[in-house]
Amino acid sequence: MKKIVDDERLIYKVCCLYYQDDMNQKEVGDYLGISRSSVLRILRKGREMGIVTIELHNPRFYDYGDMEKTLERVYGLKDVVIVESSVLDTRQETASYMFGKAADYLHSFFKEGDKIGVAMGRTLNNVVSTNKVYEKFNDLLFVALEGGISQITVDGTDIQGNELARKYAEKFGGTYSQFLSPAVFSDKKVLEYFMEEKAVNYILEDFKKLNVVVAGIGIPDRVEHTLDKAGYISARERRSLVEHGAVGDLCLQFYDSNGDTDGFGFFNDRVAAMRLEDIRKIPSKIGIAGGKRKAEAVIGAIRGGYVNVLITDNECAKRLIELAEKSEK
Repeated sequence: MKKIVDDERLIYKVCCLYYQDDMNQKEVGDYLGISRSSVLRILRKGREMGIVTIELHNPRFYDYGDMEKTLERVYGLKDVVIVESSVLDTRQETASYMFGKAADYLHSFFKEGDKIGVAMGRTLNNVVSTNKVYEKFNDLLFVALEGGISQITVDGTDIQGNELARKYAEKFGGTYSQFLSPAVFSDKKVLEYFMEEKAVNYILEDFKKLNVVVAGIGIPDRVEHTLDKAGYISARERRSLVEHGAVGDLCLQFYDSNGDTDGFGFFNDRVAAMRLEDIRKIPSKIGIAGGKRKAEAVIGAIRGGYVNVLITDNECAKRLIELAEKSEK
């Protein structure tokens, strides 16, 4: 005898009563004269057979097309991606949406043969640490943009460029090249002598191959700055940078509201990293930053030519538009 859970007509009827007529499982069972457990099995069978499909519509997918176009036009950017940040979300939730969107964007942006510079920092670590899984490329090269030989971690996580280059190759496919150097030297001359060594200066040739750079954008007046936690800079040095007009940092190097690095050589010149003036020459420079406090740092990075693709949230985007309108008055 045919089981009732295999009766397609009964399956369809149970599904109609439950999903369309809003009966609960007990009411459906009483109406048809079958047990509640049978109703549950039939509903499960209906989903397996495709009689019932469930579709979720995420209300977070707001259309920021006009705002993105405005930012592209006002700041001369090649592309802008804006992610919703809701007042109902925690900072962690808001950031996680942006990091997930950034990971999706990077996978769609990369193409076979790309040579991609990866900066250090929590932002890029959070992007690559999302639980999203992608089809891997065969011919990508990820290059660490700063030195990263030390035992330093931030909150127990290695966010140095070498480790991130490895993680990005693991996430998206391809290979990676490490910058076998400390990140910050005690003296500019020591760094210059060090970079003359053949065991290290191969990285300069790798820098010349890059056609994409991916970097987070920092702000020096942040109370708990990543560079502080990583031991790369002292609180006194950071205060001095702010006093000299620094509004942002990218690849461990500081710049002012116009993107100029003049006046920050006492720190920047001791950093083992691809120089900002060389990053300016890369065709695609993807900056990732969220929150309205980062707006001035983003503007400085754009004006300096260190970013021409921006992934941000709507709070930062609104502030960027406000600052642009203010400067026009």
